[in-house]
Amino acid sequence: MEYGLLLQNIAKHIRLSADEEKYFLSGWQSKKLRRKQFLLQEGDVTKNAVFVVSGLLRMYSIDKNGFEHILQFAPPGWWIGDIKSFISQQPGSLYIDALEDSGILLMEKTYLDQLYKKVPSFERFFRILAENALGTYQQRLIDNLSLPAIERYNNFCRLYPSLIECLPQKQVASYIGVTPEFLSKMLSGKQTS
Repeated sequence: MEYGLLLQNIAKHIRLSADEEKYFLSGWQSKKLRRKQFLLQEGDVTKNAVFVVSGLLRMYSIDKNGFEHILQFAPPGWWIGDIKSFISQQPGSLYIDALEDSGILLMEKTYLDQLYKKVPSFERFFRILAENALGTYQQRLIDNLSLPAIERYNNFCRLYPSLIECLPQKQVASYIGVTPEFLSKMLSGKQTS
C-alpha cells in the first residue's frame, strides 16, 4: 500500500530523517476492508492506531434503543479510533466500519510506544493530533448543545465537504443529531428559501 498520504500527514507537523522515516514505515501493516465490514465493535480492545488511505470509515455508538450516533467519518488522510480503549487497552464502546471499500494502515500500540522512544518527535506529532481532536470534539459538543440543526448541518458541510453528496441523509442526520425526516424537511425548506 502507498505511504505517500501518511507521510504527507506526518510532514505537516514534524520532519523525519531518512532513517527515522524507514523505522516509522516498518511499523505499519496494510489492511483492506470491504463495504460494511467492521474494523472494531463494542467490546473490542483497540490495539492499533489507524490511518485511512482510501475509502471511507465511520465511528459510532449504538444506544440502548438501537439508535446509531455517529461521532466521526474518516475519509482518506484521516485518523480514526476508539481513543479511550487504545490508551487504556480495555474493551471499547464504539463501532468502526467501512462505508465503502477502504484501505487502511495499522500500527500496533506496542510499536507506537517503541516509536516514541526511538523517534521522540513522534510524541510531539501525536500530541498535536490529540490536542486537535480534543478541541474538535469539545467544539462539536458545544455546538450540539447550543446550535440549531441547520447550523450543525452547515458545520458538517464545512468539516466534510467531500462527503456531502455521497453520504445517505440517514448518516448525516445521525451525525448532526436529528432524525432523517427532520433533516429532509429542513433541507427542502432551505432550498425553497
